[in-house]
Amino acid sequence: MSVFLDKDTTFIVQGITGREAINLTKECLDYGSRVVGGVTPGRKGRKVHGVPVFDTVAQAVENHGGEIDGSIVTVPPGFTKDAVIEAIDNGIKLLVVVTERIPRGDVAEMVEFAEMNDARIIGPNCLGLIVPEVCKMGGIGGPAKDAAKSYKPGVVGVMSRSGGMTTEISSSLSAAGLGVSTAISIGGDPIIGSSYAELMPYFEADEQTKAIVIYSEPGGRMEAQLADWQKEHDSRLPIVAFMAGKFMDDESMKGMNFGHAGTIVEGKEDSAAEKIKRLEAAGIRVVERIDEIPDVVKERISA
Repeated sequence: MSVFLDKDTTFIVQGITGREAINLTKECLDYGSRVVGGVTPGRKGRKVHGVPVFDTVAQAVENHGGEIDGSIVTVPPGFTKDAVIEAIDNGIKLLVVVTERIPRGDVAEMVEFAEMNDARIIGPNCLGLIVPEVCKMGGIGGPAKDAAKSYKPGVVGVMSRSGGMTTEISSSLSAAGLGVSTAISIGGDPIIGSSYAELMPYFEADEQTKAIVIYSEPGGRMEAQLADWQKEHDSRLPIVAFMAGKFMDDESMKGMNFGHAGTIVEGKEDSAAEKIKRLEAAGIRVVERIDEIPDVVKERISA
């Protein structure tokens, strides 16, 4: 089993004729993913690495027999909301939004529209998700040959606000023989479509997953939500967390932004120290270094 993706998952790429989208499409195809169409208004009839391009999502869906599972949204930030709504209106239920710098109001509307239509948004400002040796949806892991090295099939679900650290953690788990069931780069913006707590039930339902690893940063309330979820549901899955950015707890760093848009400490509850306290109080193990993760996961699985 896996989370969201399997060998039969089909998806399109909205904005497929853009430079980055062209590379992303090739990476997914090389990995064996089923990219069945692309959308760029005014470009119908073209092909990108053999993938047919259409003017609208409706045309792409009709061409594939009336149903497509997902879409990677790579359009410019000013058009992202419309692209997401168009995809959902045409029955697409999984959207990986890689675009960054989308206005917060637009993101809020996108997320609300997805919830109203039983769709799931991963991102924005994310690298997508991967089920090792099965399907990759997004730029996660980079070119197929590199993704194959870092992501080996296994038993640990990975969720990370940082795309790069999703791969770093997964690589360490793969090297330790634990492997990865599904890895999801959830995005680093202040408002995203899927938080840790919202994704936990999917991993909980996945028989392949035996543990969870999360990578977190100061800023935002996702860790508090996860801690509350864990206390309420007493998950069967042991959770191990790495918290970056503890240096930001220094008073002189208050209100400063490092890297991700979501990494803005607005108060004590957003600090790394406070997040660590919340996580540990919920029974979630927090490690000091990335290289500690595999041994702690093995310990928690066998406990």
